[in-house]
Amino acid sequence: MKNSSLLFGVMSGTSLDGIDVVLVDINNNKINIIDFQHRSYSPDIMSKILNLHLPQHNDLEESIFLSKSHAKITADCINSILKKLNFNPEEILAIGYHGQTIRHNPVAEYSVQIGDGHLLSELTRITVVSDFRNRDLAAGGQGAPLVPAFHNEIFSSKSKNRGIINIGGISNITYLPKNGSILGFDCGPGNILMDHWIKESKNKNFDDSGCWAKSGRIIDEFLKDCLEEKFFIKKPPKSTGRDLFNLKWIKNLIKKNYAHADIQRTLLELTAITIADNLKKFCNDIEELYICGGGGENKFLLERLGVLTKINIQKTDDLNIPAQQVETVAFAWLAQKTINKDFNNSPTVTGARGLRVLGAIHIS
Repeated sequence: MKNSSLLFGVMSGTSLDGIDVVLVDINNNKINIIDFQHRSYSPDIMSKILNLHLPQHNDLEESIFLSKSHAKITADCINSILKKLNFNPEEILAIGYHGQTIRHNPVAEYSVQIGDGHLLSELTRITVVSDFRNRDLAAGGQGAPLVPAFHNEIFSSKSKNRGIINIGGISNITYLPKNGSILGFDCGPGNILMDHWIKESKNKNFDDSGCWAKSGRIIDEFLKDCLEEKFFIKKPPKSTGRDLFNLKWIKNLIKKNYAHADIQRTLLELTAITIADNLKKFCNDIEELYICGGGGENKFLLERLGVLTKINIQKTDDLNIPAQQVETVAFAWLAQKTINKDFNNSPTVTGARGLRVLGAIHIS
């Protein structure tokens, strides 16, 4: 295998906002971000991906077509970066390609991502590492979250107990104690319910800075019903996704003709409460909190988290990786580990029976 520290990371999150691509130099766990691009999904592709989260007619063939479309968009983005920087494919060690999750059910021991690693390798002439989750599932783990292993190597401190909150569609926490084993788990909805509701109510993809939520009031009855979700009382390891938290989940809990802005306000409070509660239950001696993911742009959500946790929350930008790029860089890091045959899962996080090398390799 070629000796290179240059890798692409590709991430498509639960929020369905599109595809993030980063080119990084990773040398002895020192991260140098060279370039980053985001490609938004077209409304048609977003709609088709959403439809695949539930069984439908001919969904197997549709998932194949979408996998190829995802790979083509990704390849176009990667090739444009190579051209822009005058790099040759031969200079790149690998592409860490997460794909787009359409089903995640650790109880049934499967996780499905669309995205064609074979085609992506063919179109870029670069080795691709994909399908990171299913080896962990085969070893008895949740297959998620996978990024805490990266957090541990890049963000941990020898003098402070740190917490990393990642808020994408789903929110998850990584606990990095100065002594002892790391802990990581999904704690519930991040942006996903708020995004669903503002799309349903205002045909917008997200609530900019949480302004619409801030205009509403908390509905105590609705919040109480939301918090009765059984996932919230589970102990780690635990992971979740759009299979559970979706528009149907919201509508099933709406019992009266509530004001739409009040529902949005309550959904934001739900996200903040479930994060704060999980921090208190499972990692209550955290001294520093850092946030990453799209939820870091929701100013009102961060305000509520600060109030509930009583901890000053900083962005991972202060740890030298932009908050919006952490997960994307992490999949480049995971791919490098795979190529080098290094363990890249976290058994204390996912519940897997032991250390494993995650990812399927498609040689260029």
